[in-house]
Amino acid sequence: MSYDARFRVWRGNGDGGELVDYTVEVNEGEVVLDIIHRLQATQAGDLAVRWNCKAGKCGSCSAEVNGMPRLMCMTRMSTFAEDETVTVTPMRTFPVIRDLVTDVSFNYEKARQMPSFEPPPGLAHGEYRMAQVDVERSQEFRKCIECFLCQDTCHVVRDHEDNKDAFAGPRFFIRAAELDMHPLDARTDRVQLARTEQGIGLCNITKCCTQVCPEHIAITDNAIIPMKERVAGDRYDPLVWLGRKIGLRKT
Repeated sequence: MSYDARFRVWRGNGDGGELVDYTVEVNEGEVVLDIIHRLQATQAGDLAVRWNCKAGKCGSCSAEVNGMPRLMCMTRMSTFAEDETVTVTPMRTFPVIRDLVTDVSFNYEKARQMPSFEPPPGLAHGEYRMAQVDVERSQEFRKCIECFLCQDTCHVVRDHEDNKDAFAGPRFFIRAAELDMHPLDARTDRVQLARTEQGIGLCNITKCCTQVCPEHIAITDNAIIPMKERVAGDRYDPLVWLGRKIGLRKT
């Protein structure tokens, strides 16, 4: 069973653009990305869109559908009424390159600033040992497909461009939390880095990042809040302060 749907798709580049109306055929079982591909094939051959796997695992086809950051390949047309206009726009937080394609290099710059895993001294490769509970705790964070929807929806950078220099964003807070919780990571300053360089204090835990995560990672509850608690304990715990004063702690 098929029907004709009304689509509004943003067309333009970094200098500006507009929403353009289209009427496109929709077939049973299709997703938004299917319709965008049909639109390319039949009406707008120069429409720019980024995609790869079409299986919700590469994170390439991120966009905003009716104002909600989503993966187009995982957004079924059956979630919309047949008479509803579906609006597809590029991710708002990042600069537009063309049409639905945005420049997400901000995220790669933040990734380069993240200190990598530091193996413990005295252990060779193959000698690392971890308890299963520690493996399972960090496994959730490794499900991230780097679609950057959490980065897009985070109002700290979505609504305040000037925060980007000081704020890493939820995708990299889960990386910081994963490494800080790792029993074999030898770095001891990840909590301080989260506070001073990654800007975790700017996050006010609205959970919008968790709501848009296609992998259902509990970003706020399992990563950001524990890191915030570690930051608060490290900075304001009187016993930690006393330990520094009498030389029992160096940081």
